[in-house]
Amino acid sequence: MDKICFAGIAEIVESVRSKKISPVEIVAAHLERIEKLQPKLNAFVHVDAEGARRQAKVAEAAVMRGDVLGPLHGVPVSIKSCIDVAGWRCPAGSRLRTDYIATGDAVLVARLRAAGAILIGNTNTPEFLMAYETDNAVSGKTSNPWSLSYSSGGSSGGEAAAIAAGCSMGGIGSDGGGSVRVPAHFCGISALKPTPGRIPSTGHFPRGAGAFAWLGVLGPMARTAADVRALFEVVKGPDADDALSSPIHSRKISQKELAGLRVGVLETEALGRATAGTKAAVQHAGELLAAQGFHVDALRIDGLERAIELWWFFFGPLIAHLFGGMVTGHEEELSPMFQEYLSAARGQQQIFPTTLDEFMGACVERDDVRAKILRQMRDVPILLSPVCLAPAFRHGEGNWQPGTGYRDTMRHSQWLNLAGFPGASVPTGVSAEGLPIGVQVIGRPHEDELVLAVALEIVRDPLKGPASNVA
Repeated sequence: MDKICFAGIAEIVESVRSKKISPVEIVAAHLERIEKLQPKLNAFVHVDAEGARRQAKVAEAAVMRGDVLGPLHGVPVSIKSCIDVAGWRCPAGSRLRTDYIATGDAVLVARLRAAGAILIGNTNTPEFLMAYETDNAVSGKTSNPWSLSYSSGGSSGGEAAAIAAGCSMGGIGSDGGGSVRVPAHFCGISALKPTPGRIPSTGHFPRGAGAFAWLGVLGPMARTAADVRALFEVVKGPDADDALSSPIHSRKISQKELAGLRVGVLETEALGRATAGTKAAVQHAGELLAAQGFHVDALRIDGLERAIELWWFFFGPLIAHLFGGMVTGHEEELSPMFQEYLSAARGQQQIFPTTLDEFMGACVERDDVRAKILRQMRDVPILLSPVCLAPAFRHGEGNWQPGTGYRDTMRHSQWLNLAGFPGASVPTGVSAEGLPIGVQVIGRPHEDELVLAVALEIVRDPLKGPASNVA
């Protein structure tokens, strides 16, 4: 079972096409693993065992006819439970959405199906996705496969735990401030936060529309950067219903293009002091690239302090205001973690705490800060940095409080959402406590393929460890 559940996407697809293994066997192995580990991890909100078996039989019949369903033929995938999958409950961790059943597939879910992927279930989130720990009043907390007393991260924590534990080969999360990258870092897998518009956000809750829709994106997650790239190739592309949709043509990055590429190791005092192990992981990633011919040097980036302040202006007070109409009158049904977010976002004021002039000014300044960062990266297309300041924290230790909370510890991820830059998290090592450490590979807007190509040069194989920890 482990051989199947921890194989790479390319290996599984080739084995299906060559009839070495059947999609029915692949799905059976994953369902068996979910049955074994779900009581420990609580990664899934819903497992569609019968639906997955039906899909597997269709995929197997296609093989017998000599048909190829697509580049993910027979690959079991999971979906974050804030993304629509037809006929599934998609609660986004909230009691206020427990009766919501999607009537159709999100655009990227339809693309996964068309590529031959088998949808196996959807995964846990914090309420309305607004925390870096996956816990809520509907389905409880999700544990880290590397150590069950630790958080799997958030908000795509259920997705990261399911993939790291071999219950899913990959899937889709969403990211408004690190929500695919931080759980990937906590759980020792890979993930991509794409440039806004590269992957359609249609069918996601909250809806990706409005004056600052660029803040949040949907992104692929898998055990390796190669598998993340395989998923990205399937789900990317324009969509008429996504206002930010980008008609950017995908391109392949050649080894010749990578040769001699300049890579900056991010230096700044604005993002906080990472643990020694985290800094060592970033240094190690730089050394690996330098040994392969990349030109790696420290690069100081100015303007990140203001980028973080602006990120919180949008993610905090403004998004909290958007939730107001939904949650007013239902305060007793909200989880403590979401209530804490609302309290931190609203501060001392319980009404909309800004003016139109302040909002418009912040929108303009966001563009100015973005341009300032881009100018500093004109000749250095890739940055390396921590994903956040430390490895996974224990259950309940994350919070929105000032001083030691998320606004301090997660800054390395948050500024990318303000600026609209792509960033990948790739696992590079393990801390002294036995917890994974990831490194963030950051690129300029719309250069997602380059980000993934560099990520693949840092690490190609998954970390070893979580399978035995939760067995």
